[in-house]
Amino acid sequence: MRILFVGDVFGSAGRRIVREHLPHVIENHKVSLVVVNGENAAGGFGLTPSLAEELFDLGAHVITTGNHVWDKRELMDYTGSAQAAGHDRQRRVLRPANYAPGNPGFGVYQGELDSGVAYAVINLQGRVFMASSDDPFRKADELLAGITAKVILVDFHAEATSEKAALGWYLDGRVTAVLGTHTHVPTADEHILPNGTAYQTDVGMSGPYDSVIGVQREQAMQRFLTGMPAKFEAAKGNPKMCAALIECDAATGRALSIRRLMLGE
Repeated sequence: MRILFVGDVFGSAGRRIVREHLPHVIENHKVSLVVVNGENAAGGFGLTPSLAEELFDLGAHVITTGNHVWDKRELMDYTGSAQAAGHDRQRRVLRPANYAPGNPGFGVYQGELDSGVAYAVINLQGRVFMASSDDPFRKADELLAGITAKVILVDFHAEATSEKAALGWYLDGRVTAVLGTHTHVPTADEHILPNGTAYQTDVGMSGPYDSVIGVQREQAMQRFLTGMPAKFEAAKGNPKMCAALIECDAATGRALSIRRLMLGE
């Protein structure tokens, strides 16, 4: 089976390029499972319920997030209303599983495709150069103990390359894929680890590449030149959809191949 993971959707440019490419990529590559990181879809900062619904309508099975998950407060009510069991859309918008207990929503989703294949998606956040959260390594152990599906994808939303690589090796053979998000720049290190886990340090953002990681260039440069606070706004130029396409054995969950995609206008 084939899994498509779409990197951080950033602002209106990111939403537009995903609308343009996601349906035909799903069809042309016969994708069975679609996971989209949507944490920056709302103007580059956060996700709203209506934009989550838009991503589901385009074909996403699960939406992951990261450190900007609560930038739009209405998402708290949306994810908080999800039931502990069931397959409603609210339950399929994830926040990092290693957030403190009591956060609304869930960090893992277990589902079943129309083909009958069971799958799970885990959302974790790193701790190096990031806001405080629980240990993602031990949280992964805890979650995997309760997952029966063989096909398991991990979105690791983290800053440090070393932390992402370490988690990839730590989970090798226990999950189908460990894919990094957050830094918005696609890395050219996609490969299959020795025990069958697909890995890429960062899938890259789906958004405007004539920018500074999605933000208008002039605003970012001014921040570096002056050190003064300034409002950041999403850029719009040169949008690309970045994604990882993974082929795996549905019976074992073992990854067979991983391919980088970068599609523009």
